[in-house]
Amino acid sequence: MSLKIERISLPAARRIALAAQGFGAKRPPQPRKAHIRGVLDRVHLYQIDSVNVLIRAHYLPSFSRLGSYDRADFDRVAWGPKRERRFFEYWAHEASLLPFDLHPLLRWRMAQADRGDAGWSRMRPYATERRAEAMAVLDRIRVDGPSAASDFEGGKGQGGWWEWSDAKRALEWLFWAGHITTSSRRGSFERVYDLPERVIPADVLAQPTPADADAHRALIEHAAAAHGIATTGDLRDYFRQSPEQAAAAIRELVEEGVLIPVEVPGWRHAWLHRDARRPRKIDAQALLAPFDPLVWTRDRAERLFGFRYRIEIYVPAAKRQHGYYVLPFLLDDRLVARVDLKADRHASRLLVRSIHVELDAPDHTVEAMQVELESMAGWLGLAGVASAQ
Repeated sequence: MSLKIERISLPAARRIALAAQGFGAKRPPQPRKAHIRGVLDRVHLYQIDSVNVLIRAHYLPSFSRLGSYDRADFDRVAWGPKRERRFFEYWAHEASLLPFDLHPLLRWRMAQADRGDAGWSRMRPYATERRAEAMAVLDRIRVDGPSAASDFEGGKGQGGWWEWSDAKRALEWLFWAGHITTSSRRGSFERVYDLPERVIPADVLAQPTPADADAHRALIEHAAAAHGIATTGDLRDYFRQSPEQAAAAIRELVEEGVLIPVEVPGWRHAWLHRDARRPRKIDAQALLAPFDPLVWTRDRAERLFGFRYRIEIYVPAAKRQHGYYVLPFLLDDRLVARVDLKADRHASRLLVRSIHVELDAPDHTVEAMQVELESMAGWLGLAGVASAQ
């Protein structure tokens, strides 16, 4: 006898997803480091991106959920002294900041890279025939302390992988393989590497490494909690797990009752986390980073919100539809507009290059967005908001 599978409407799925991501809660009047850590504990990772036309993307998810906070607090918990640090950098969804408790769950990926089974093709030889070169780089960091690629002779490469120096490739392999981690970031956002034991707390490194299957199950459960409700593809994409890794983990989590199979119109193989909140209403307004976990999977954003979103940084200017650095605007439980923004630091203004409002957006959409734009300008230390027109 088969059990009846619950059918969840699309509006209800939206509200579940938003609540899981921390939207709808009242913003604290004075966000502190504990609030920043709380957001990361909920969403589990911040994607790192170096584009700085507005503000680097990893700062934005906390602003979207908390409002104006002190970015110096973020820097301290991300790259500050060991006693204050709560995050580490590694490859998760993409290059990411993650809470320390995820370190053991990602060691399988480090082991893959150490064997030469993960990472970009030009990096993999450092696991095998060029391993001695990488170990020499590691020994130098062990002796000299925190180092960036530019500290090595010929190490200062350009932006693209194909222009990286041998030292940079060796460093990145060491990073993927877990032999080094990020100690800090320099003014240009250049990564500074150091030994894990000099950055990550000893009690974290001492935690036993779980079996691969256990790690994958835990990561899928984390992804499910962050999503609230999700497809199989959503779950495995969060930490970039393979279909095989995700399938086995989902089966076990269903058997344990952690994941509940549900039906959502237009979705295939949908799962609800057993602890997901089901609010009847979401009161929220927020500008979202292009790499916010709510929208970074573009087909999920389209399924949930009917909002087709593409980042157009690499699209020639004449072919862009909405702009260079476009942020979706969340109003209550819908994505209702998008705005192309630039921080004009010389003139101390938040420059609005364009606004595109969805056809069915509420009448007060632009007014509500203006409140968030003024808040963002103040958070960025800019004098005000100005139109580029």
